[in-house]
Amino acid sequence: MKYIHMLMYVLTFSFAPITLATTDPMHDNKPPLPQAASEALINSISAFSHFTKEEVKASTPGTNEAWRNYVHARNSEQKKKIKKMKKALNVDIELMNLNDVVVRKLTPKAITPEFKDKVYLDIHGGAFVLFGGLPSIEEGLLVAERLGIVVYSVDYRMPPTFPFPAALNDVVAVYNALLDQAGEGNIFVGGTSAGGGLVLSLVQSLIKSETPLPNAVYAGTPWADLTKTSDSLYTNEGIDNVLVTYDGQLEAAAKLYAGKKALTDPAISPLYGSFGHFPPTFLVTGTRDLFLSDTVRVNRAIRDSKGVTQLEVFEGLSHAEYLIFYKTPESETTYHLMKSFFLSYL
Repeated sequence: MKYIHMLMYVLTFSFAPITLATTDPMHDNKPPLPQAASEALINSISAFSHFTKEEVKASTPGTNEAWRNYVHARNSEQKKKIKKMKKALNVDIELMNLNDVVVRKLTPKAITPEFKDKVYLDIHGGAFVLFGGLPSIEEGLLVAERLGIVVYSVDYRMPPTFPFPAALNDVVAVYNALLDQAGEGNIFVGGTSAGGGLVLSLVQSLIKSETPLPNAVYAGTPWADLTKTSDSLYTNEGIDNVLVTYDGQLEAAAKLYAGKKALTDPAISPLYGSFGHFPPTFLVTGTRDLFLSDTVRVNRAIRDSKGVTQLEVFEGLSHAEYLIFYKTPESETTYHLMKSFFLSYL
């Protein structure tokens, strides 16, 4: 099938976008490069494949079997990036199970003294369907190395085999295991894109069950509303170099994840839930991000509920490019600011 034989450009995400490459990535309607971003980011964007809305829509898998083939192909490509990152970063990796969920413990060579007894729960992105297995540790590797903290990256179950609530149940189970191990007041939680959305859903679940909350959380460009509601889904359509459009793959992935549930179910789209009593929350997005509005709406919801947030918006950044282009100043700044934020809530 067409989407299986296309050359696939590896993304993160940290969601991870679900864009497929075609034979010619250069198009006349490619958005202009951002002029006020760092030179490194501009160069990275310039070399990055850009795809039209029509190409993204046409490459959407139409059956569960097609999705499984697509996921396998994407994950195989992503593994190549992870192996390069493993060589470049001083992080030890240990495979384990916590409460019957597969987890990878990531231990940096150098631990920040203030984080000596702290742990970080990493929830990977990938539109709720991508980057299981080894690819799940992409952002976890960066957090471990740049923050100097022990990371537990959860390899949660995903559709089409395991739709909602499997992923959320796995994340809750691992959080509870870490709570037993590390103790209250010693846990941070974070993730990007779909992972950021799961971070928010996890916290809302913990509040409902009156479980002790993490010290602080990080939600990078969170997919917090799986419906086509947020303004930037329209204003940044075709401008976001990573996600490109909601129509097609994102919409299909949302429905695949939700299964028989409505996309507006608060446990699936946390923006329809309560943000009362939220822990301090660090948020990141970019001016070209398709999920810019999701991030802004989460920030406003927490602030309106008397919570504390720090919202960072990077010039010229498409979805999760602080993670995809992890060698740029924008990426370095993202994790430096996150570290400073966490250090304020020990």
